[in-house]
This record gives sequence, C-alpha cells and structure tokens, in this order.
Amino acid sequence: MTINAQQKIMATHATSFEKNSSIENIKAIAGPLMIEQQFKTGDFSGRKPIKIKSFIIPAVLISYGIFSLSINSIKNLDYSTKAELQEDHPLFANHADNYMQFAPMIAVYGLNLSGVKGNNGILDQTSLYFLSFSIMGLSTAGVKRIVDRPRPDGSNNYSFPSGHTASAFASAEFLSQEYQNTFPWIGYAGYSVAAATGILRMYNNRHWFSDVVAGAGFGIASTKIAYLIYPHLKKLILGKQSMRYSMVPTYSQGSMGIAFNGCF
Repeated sequence: MTINAQQKIMATHATSFEKNSSIENIKAIAGPLMIEQQFKTGDFSGRKPIKIKSFIIPAVLISYGIFSLSINSIKNLDYSTKAELQEDHPLFANHADNYMQFAPMIAVYGLNLSGVKGNNGILDQTSLYFLSFSIMGLSTAGVKRIVDRPRPDGSNNYSFPSGHTASAFASAEFLSQEYQNTFPWIGYAGYSVAAATGILRMYNNRHWFSDVVAGAGFGIASTKIAYLIYPHLKKLILGKQSMRYSMVPTYSQGSMGIAFNGCF
C-alpha cells in the first residue's frame, strides 16, 4: 500500500470519527430532552393489555349517575350536598378546574421531556390521548343533550355528566396507563387531581354530586376504550409501514422550539 493511499484511509477514518463525535456531542447537550422513537405497527408491547374487568369501576360510576336521574334517595343526596356546600361557601368562585382537568396529560409530556419514558412513544401517546379525548367528548356531549338535566345554578340544561370531570379522569387514566408499570404512584397523583377537579365543579355550583361521579366513569372508560382499540386502528392505518423519528429542543435568535425529524 502506498503512502498516499494510507493517508487517504486515515483521513477518511478521521472524518468519520469527527461526524460521530459531533452526533454524540449533540446528544450529550440535548441530554434527556432528546427523544428518539420508532413508530411502527405492532410495537405496543410496553403496556399491560386492557382487560374487560377493568371496566367494572367506570361502569359502576356511570350507573350511579344514571340511577340518580330517577331514584329519589340519590337525588336527595345531590340536593343535600349542594345545600351544604352553598351554606358553608355561598360566594365560592374558583376556576382552577378549567385548567386542572388537563394537568395529568401535561404531566405525561413533562415526564417525557425530562427523560422519563412511558409505556409508549410520544407519537403513540399523542394519538392515544386524542382518541380518548374524542371518545370522551362525543359521549358526554351526546348524553348531556339527551338527558337535558338543569345545572344547580340554573345556567343551562347540560349538567349530566360533568364534562370537566370526565376530561380530568380521562387524563388521569392516560397518565396511569403510561406509567403503571414503572411508577404506579403517579397514577394515584393524577386521580387525586381529577377528584379535586370534580369537587371544584360542585363548589362552583356547576354540577350535582351524581354528575361528577358519572363524569369520572365516562373519563376512565374513554381512555380504557382508546387503549383497547388503538393497536387495531394503528395497524389498519399504517399496515406494515414504520416511521423512525427524533425530537430535539432548539434555541435560535431568542426563540425556543422543538426540531422534529422523521423517516417513513
């Protein structure tokens, strides 16, 4: 081998080393904020399968709400709960419930960005959440119009079930599904926030107690249904296709953002 040939080979290796070093430096700088995932059919083994018996609790919650529409003893509990809350806090007005309903969902993305991976990639998580939210929104909106129940404050007839509570519990179940294998306590934290959302809806005189109970059932069931049917929808849409992607936080000219790079 000639000296010139050896020099060319050494130069090629040096260039390759510099490129690899640059990539590693970028990953080191991005740290846990750099997310690399593969979005492909059938890649759904990171979570426990949804079992039919897991729908028992949301079914009981929804049934309680339905019974409240016709059983006087449950109606009386609604009336007495409202009376006590209004007697103790007649001027209560706190609209934190408008934002708290989304807190568990935001926590999922916050954990991802901090490097704490859930059971699914971020694209799967986003698809699952929007599917869950769609099921929840359509079901609660339809039931509200059918039942036509007046709110405690008399503002309209869309009291049953509580949409804010349904949204909060759908988000809490989403958080639980993603981290139940690694951090089960996170799910309990999400449910605590969801329960607080429902309580605020009653304190604000926007819902009856049974509205909140039923809303919790609708929310939990919506997310469970989403996780049950999503693998089949994904397979139907993608077929055997796959997509590899990465997301990295960026900063340029005083503006922050996220760079997305995908390959189909």
